[in-house]
Formats: sequence, structure tokens, C-alpha cells
Amino acid sequence: MIKHIVMWNVKGTTSAEKSESVRRLKTAFDSMREAVPGLTVLEIGVDVSAIDYACDVVLYSEFESKEALESYATHPEHLRVKRELADLRTARYQVDYVVE
Repeated sequence: MIKHIVMWNVKGTTSAEKSESVRRLKTAFDSMREAVPGLTVLEIGVDVSAIDYACDVVLYSEFESKEALESYATHPEHLRVKRELADLRTARYQVDYVVE
């Protein structure tokens, strides 16, 4: 199994604007939950700490294999979500790691 974790900061100067960005991001990722083969877990978390160095949103996902994660990267639904959200983020961080 491989875990794929992505963290973003999203656009918005007010809490309402950031909330709308987070809502769009969550809706987009939720829409592809059942569409990607090999994707076994998908979870979106929204930061509640409000610490200045925290990211706004985290995507936690698990894949059956490294190959499944590689396929996800080019899957049409994932590419659609990336296009939908391209204007939303101000920063992005990613970690992928294998769990034996």
C-alpha cells in the first residue's frame, strides 16, 4: 500500500473566501472517490488550529500500490479535478510513502 498526502493553502483574504475555496476543493475530490481504480481511502481535512504556519487543507489517500498511485496521476477524473482547482491554491506540499 502507498499513502499519498497533499497539503494546500488556498486563496482567500477573508474567512468566507477561504471557506468557499475549501468547499470547492472538498466537493471536487469527493466527486472522484469511486472513480479511480486502486484508490482505497480518500479523506479531506480542514485545519482547525489557525496556526500561522499550518496549511488550510489536507488530502489523505491510500492506494493499493505504487502503480495505482501512478495511474491516479493521469486518470481523467483526477486531471479534471486539477483543472477545476488550478486557480484555488497558493501553495502545495506532497508526501508519498510505502507501507509494508
